This record gives sequence, C-alpha cells and structure tokens, in this order.
Amino acid sequence: MNSSLKKHNEIFENLFVLELANNHWGSLERGLKIIRDHATVVRYNNVKAAIKLQFRDVEEFIHKDFKGNQDIRYIKKTEDTKLSKADFARMVEEIRKLAVIPMATPFDERSVDLCVEFGMPIIKIASSDVADWPLIEKIASKKLPVIVSSGGASEKNLDDIVAFFEKRNIPLALNHCVSLYPSEDDDLEMNQIDYLRQRYPDHVIGFSTHEYRSWDASMYISYAKGARTWERHIDIDYQGVPVSPYCSLPEQIDTWFKAYHKARAMCGGSDSGRRICSTKEITYLDALVRGVYAKRDLPVGYVLTSETFSRDFYLAVPLQKGQLSCREVMNGERLTASLQADQALTIHHIDGPYAENPALRKLIEERGA
Repeated sequence: MNSSLKKHNEIFENLFVLELANNHWGSLERGLKIIRDHATVVRYNNVKAAIKLQFRDVEEFIHKDFKGNQDIRYIKKTEDTKLSKADFARMVEEIRKLAVIPMATPFDERSVDLCVEFGMPIIKIASSDVADWPLIEKIASKKLPVIVSSGGASEKNLDDIVAFFEKRNIPLALNHCVSLYPSEDDDLEMNQIDYLRQRYPDHVIGFSTHEYRSWDASMYISYAKGARTWERHIDIDYQGVPVSPYCSLPEQIDTWFKAYHKARAMCGGSDSGRRICSTKEITYLDALVRGVYAKRDLPVGYVLTSETFSRDFYLAVPLQKGQLSCREVMNGERLTASLQADQALTIHHIDGPYAENPALRKLIEERGA
C-alpha cells in the first residue's frame, strides 16, 4: 500500500465497532446503559472504538400493506424497536460525551441523511445491502469513509462495490463476515481474510463476527492474518431481557480487547520490513555462539588466514567476554600477543578495526558470557 492510500485508510486501522443489537429493543434507557457500560470497557482497555446504531425510517421502510404484520419477523422487530430522532440524538450525544466514535448503519436513503445530520465520521453498509445500489449511491454521495460487510456477497458483488468506491476516491474497508446468528467456530471461514487482503490490497480488511463460544481465539487468528478492524454486536444483562447468543456482554468485550492487545504484542511490529531484534534476544543468542580457541601455541606477530584457520583454531562454547566468534571473518589480522593452546582468542590479541576503534571494540568486549 502506498503512503497516500495508507493515510487515506488510517481511520479504519485498529478500529473496533460495537453495534447495539436489536436496536436495544427500542428502549432509550437500555441503549444509554449499553453505551455507558461498554464505553467504560473501551476506556479501560485504551482502544479506538465506535459504538454503532441502526437507522431506519420505519414509516417508509415498511410497505403500507404490511405495517402491523406480526407474522413476518423482520417487520415485527423493526416496528417493535422503533426509536424517535430525539432518542437517536440523545444516544449520539452520550457516545461522544464518553469519547467513543459515533457510527451508524443506515438501511434506507433518509437514514443516510440522518447519519450526516448527526456528524457520523464513518458509515456502515450491512451485508444485506451490499448490492442495494440506490442506497450505496446515496451513501457515496456523502463522501464519508465506509465499511462494508461481505456476508453472502459474491466475488462480483465485492469487485463492483470496491471499484465503485475507488473510482470516487472514498475510503473503504471490507469486513469478512459470515451472516449466521450465532456462528459456530467451524462457520467462521477465517481464511477469507487472506483472500480479501490478496484481492483488495489497497483496503483495510476487517472481521465482523457473531460467534459465541470464544472471545479470544478468533481475535488471535484474525489479527495474525492481517485484519485491522473488527465488529461485534453488544448488549447487557439488564432488567431480565434475554440476551441474544451472538451478542457480547461488557465482560466479554473486555476479554476481546485484551486478546487484541496480546495478539498485537505476539505478532510484533511491521510486516513490511525486518524487525529490530531486542537486546534481550541478542544477548540470549550470543550465549549460544561458539568462540574461537587456539588449537596450538601461536607466537606474537602470527598472521591469521582463512586457509590455515582450521589448523590453528577450533570453535567451542562458551563464548567469553571479548572473545572472537564463529561470526567474525579472520583473514590478515596479526597477533599482538602470543596464544597458548586452548586459550580463547580475544579482541585484545589481534590488530584490525575492531581492536583499534574503541566503539567497535566495545561491541566485542560486552558480548558473551
């Protein structure tokens, strides 16, 4: 990824998206408590996180002939969890107050306008809308960064939406997602993170997950595979309302965040260049390196050569302080002091740059046991 694209995508890097599940059952009180409880966990774990709402213009979203229909689950739930604009405004205010990023998934065009009105810095496109082009075009018209979930999408669906946003120079992240609620471990298809990273190398790839048996294993795997944004549904155990099995409680999100920190520590730094080895690691390895020992008595002035090395010296552990090792090339140096058989060859026995330069000599003197 070039530097301009990397800058373009920084908003998505290491971002956690916490979605209020089931529109918090249409209760403002419940929504605010979910926000507060999870924001506390966000703050404690020092992560970059967004709390995401779901926006629907319910009056227009449901066809007039089906309003009040109790047999179609999606319609019933949408009507039962309806919230007012004032309710949404209050929750966005609370999210900002608690130093979390406000975010939303709009499911219709009017809801896209509501995202802009509330100043959402990122818009989410749900898996169900990955080919809803009227909605996608409306979202793109706002020129805001977008995260798309890929659940159920074909390769052509993904190619089309990536090309669409690239052409408009709109930042786009893609979440690997399996739209099963909840998901079993063997449903996760986490190798798709590799596929998405290879196919769309200029975009941040994430992992939107609904599994319910673990809050650490998939984090370790997804981070190691290169996912850099994550999403889960959140809820709270409150007032006896059942919590959906694909939702995460605050203590589970805490485990999730801690797994992220551990995965990051275990994976280390950049994947685009060689890591810098720690002094602790170098010191440990130096103790395993073989040192140079004289095989026979050698006089002052003797010239070391690569041709006669095996006749004059042998290699063995331990490597002692100031001793030359199997890593050094010895060819042309002259002994400045005599050596006896089985004696260690040290930096003080030879001439040359490492013996004559104090800074270079110090490197050898401090190495070894």
